[in-house]
Amino acid sequence: MSSMFLGIILILGTGIAVLLVFVVKSFLVPQQIAGIEKLLNAGKYPQAIKQARVIIARNPRDADARYLLGKAYLADGKAELALMEFKVVNSTAIFSKTIPEAEFRKTISQLFLKYNQPEEALKETLLLIKLEPFQAEHYYNAAQLFEQRDNSEQALANYKKAVEADPKHASAHAALGLLLFRNKQMTDAKQEIAIALRLDPKNTKAHFYQGKLLRESHDYANALAAFEKVLRDPELKQKAMIERGCCYLEANSTEKAIIEFERAINASSDDSSNDTLHARYFLAACHEKMRDIDKAITQWEQIYNRKRGFRDVGEKLSQYQELRTNDNIKEFLTASKDDFFTICKAVTNSGLELMVRDIKETKYGCAIVAVENDAEKWRNVRKMPRLILFYRDPNMIEDSFLRTLQEEMKKQSIIRGIVITSSGFTRTALEFAESRPLELIGREKLELMLKSVNVFGKK
Repeated sequence: MSSMFLGIILILGTGIAVLLVFVVKSFLVPQQIAGIEKLLNAGKYPQAIKQARVIIARNPRDADARYLLGKAYLADGKAELALMEFKVVNSTAIFSKTIPEAEFRKTISQLFLKYNQPEEALKETLLLIKLEPFQAEHYYNAAQLFEQRDNSEQALANYKKAVEADPKHASAHAALGLLLFRNKQMTDAKQEIAIALRLDPKNTKAHFYQGKLLRESHDYANALAAFEKVLRDPELKQKAMIERGCCYLEANSTEKAIIEFERAINASSDDSSNDTLHARYFLAACHEKMRDIDKAITQWEQIYNRKRGFRDVGEKLSQYQELRTNDNIKEFLTASKDDFFTICKAVTNSGLELMVRDIKETKYGCAIVAVENDAEKWRNVRKMPRLILFYRDPNMIEDSFLRTLQEEMKKQSIIRGIVITSSGFTRTALEFAESRPLELIGREKLELMLKSVNVFGKK
């Protein structure tokens, strides 16, 4: 037998072997994929995960196996691992009978939302709209994501498309009503909310949005009743508690607000979620309002440890950091009404050398009408009163506050005014006071005055 003949036989044998391997793989892999699907349907998720990993180890580009592995992870409570697999599948964009595109995009969109990736969720939702343009739920989800991005124009358009696609979509009618209300389209807003509740009187989202609409109208009693109906919905329960707390806070029922915010915090299973952080933020606002600054600081620190850039928490902590070392400012900010009046009278008498004629409480501190204290010097001269405002609200004083003060001074025929604050003044406020008979005393000078009068030592 010649060497050439042997070579031909060897080449043919190799080709046949490769062909056999290909045929076997073509037969076995689909069988293995079908086996994984059966395991998933039977609820045998660990076995499905194991088999899918075996296929991926042999061929990392097998999209079907990765998709089924992601589904198995998701069913087994391992959502983060599922998202990792779905991302790989999404990068190939190869869909099949095993990977139905619409189902895939719905699932990955929900996972993106779960792990705080709203931009990616929106991309998937918009692709779903192209795939299934008559599905109202896709428009509704897109509208909610646009609303989160403060794109009210696109949100409004998609809510309208949702109710056009399905006129019986109660949640879309309710959300559209709230957005119309925020756009000052009151008649249309109430109409949409009414439609939502007529379609589904038990729809908790409709009641939730109705409550928000009523709250923004300052109809707190009916808003509380609407939110009460939402508490049985696990998805909206915490949000409804926060809204109820805000109703009480805005209605100056601070103690009831504290109860609601504490309930909202206790109802959460995730201390880092935005809803929980908002509940803590509003709870801190309640404590700050009641002058219980130590408790407010505790809540701000909890928020700061989880999300440093959350609202103005960093500024709040910086503003109040001196409380632990500066007893004078702490007493000024946290004193009860009677003690606070005592402090302000002492500062007026000793620090400003004026005599107090009248004192009354204000929502930001107190207002004192005082006159010059030197009786001998001014015996034959009519004493000119001054209006002194002590301000212990944490916010900076704006020029609008000073404009209102001047109007009040005119009503009382008072020419000169003094504003004393533990916070500070905005640039526009300082500029406004420059050409007017207003003296502005900020935190540093207040500290010196409190130290010099020593009212705390006398107490």
